[in-house]
Amino acid sequence: MPVYTVHAPVTNNVDFRATDRFAFVRDGFHVWAAVFGVIWLAWYRLWLALLGWIVLMAVIDIAMVKFGVAGATVFVVDALLALLLGFEAASLRRWTLSRRKWRQLDIVVADDEEAAERRFFDRWTARLRVTTNDQPAVDRGGPPPTRDVPGQAFSRPPSPPRDEIIGLFPEPGAPR
Repeated sequence: MPVYTVHAPVTNNVDFRATDRFAFVRDGFHVWAAVFGVIWLAWYRLWLALLGWIVLMAVIDIAMVKFGVAGATVFVVDALLALLLGFEAASLRRWTLSRRKWRQLDIVVADDEEAAERRFFDRWTARLRVTTNDQPAVDRGGPPPTRDVPGQAFSRPPSPPRDEIIGLFPEPGAPR
């Protein structure tokens, strides 16, 4: 199942009620980024990545032609670089969002983006229980729930006691 990261813009006056601006970035291979790299980068406004991609492709192609590399080899290298862009497209998008001061709010596993949105907002609204003085019960300025913070819904479960380790080497540093 695809994994999505949820990002929200953070400005001086943080407003997480502008949920229409949240970005859901699917992790994994992006076919359209591999096939139409320049157009895909421009569509998502990844200007720095687009500039780097154009420079990288131009330098590599010019260097290969200058050294007399066969046309088929140039095509294969370009295809491999396109595959690399397809695999790293989500990372480039997340990097650009973090450069623009967007904050990662959550990680959602769902079949498609619509299901990811539904699943995220179901959890988001469940966490917004209002107390008697109309203050949200959850601090939206705290760290995202993906970090290891005790008591948060997405923290790792407590580790088992050291004496109950099961495996080939039950004690750290024990003779093998």
